[in-house]
Amino acid sequence: MLILAVESSCDETAVALVKDGREVLADCIASSVEMHKLYGGVVPEIASRKHIEVIADLADAALEKAGVTRRDIDAVAVTYAPGLIGAVLVGVNFAKSVAYALGVPLIPVHHVRGHIAANYIAHRELEPPFVCLCVSGGTSLIVDVRGYTEMEILGATHDDAAGECFDKIARVMGLGYPGGGPLDRAAQGGDDKAFSLPAVHVQDAPLDLSFSGLKTAMLNQIHKIQQKGEPLPVADLAASFSAAVSRELVPRTMEAAQALGYGKVAVVGGVAANSRIRGDLEAACQKTGISLYLPPLKLCGDNGAMIGSQGYYEYLAGNLGDTDLNAYANREISLG
Repeated sequence: MLILAVESSCDETAVALVKDGREVLADCIASSVEMHKLYGGVVPEIASRKHIEVIADLADAALEKAGVTRRDIDAVAVTYAPGLIGAVLVGVNFAKSVAYALGVPLIPVHHVRGHIAANYIAHRELEPPFVCLCVSGGTSLIVDVRGYTEMEILGATHDDAAGECFDKIARVMGLGYPGGGPLDRAAQGGDDKAFSLPAVHVQDAPLDLSFSGLKTAMLNQIHKIQQKGEPLPVADLAASFSAAVSRELVPRTMEAAQALGYGKVAVVGGVAANSRIRGDLEAACQKTGISLYLPPLKLCGDNGAMIGSQGYYEYLAGNLGDTDLNAYANREISLG
């Protein structure tokens, strides 16, 4: 089954062609991140306009790269939630138009479910059930992936997402936007014990997360140094913050995995590219005998391939949309 997949939830426009949920024939991505760098973060209106400008040409490019025609498309999958509402609407309306014109099924895909499916592309042997840590600029979740379309949130952030905090801290330290990559590189060789940062515990919800207090504590450390007129020890600050975020994510993920007994942990989302978090998870899984599945860096960020992969399993489950499909800024992962 050949699926044309569309992703436009934030600042990347992506169109992919995916066969049977696991084989990527083409994955074309156009990013507007260079424009957003001017403002230190994503500007929703700019993101939406850029999606409109490039999405049709991107679909043509994907078809050409895959060496197929429109007649070969069996279904169209699209991110319909969550994300910047204007950006998501562009992708949804484009996908509805294509599905209608071709007379093929339309498959709505939850963005986070798509991220989880990135590991199906990278690791063809991976099958549910498993525990998945989903961490990005807008999401921090620990998910029980019981089946390809059956999922339950075990833990979630009560406030900021981990990726959002990385971006904020990096910007304040002068590392630019987006901040995840520059902060990770800056942390190499830094002392991760140079600064003491708080651990967070959510009462009666041991797997839940909170990053606002950690972010504030880090900002206070930076401001104190700046107020003294001293140069920022960027490497030490970056290493300390990366270690603190990892201490929030890794133990909770391992606790969930051991409680469920699946023997498998997957990690997805932009923050899954962070070397400290990847390293700590690898060490924890090796120690406990749990298999760890990490996507390659190119599949950590937003892409169309992951939407096409998850779209295949949504299709098999009968989760289809129609011309009245709407876009949503927020949507529970359990609702698809």
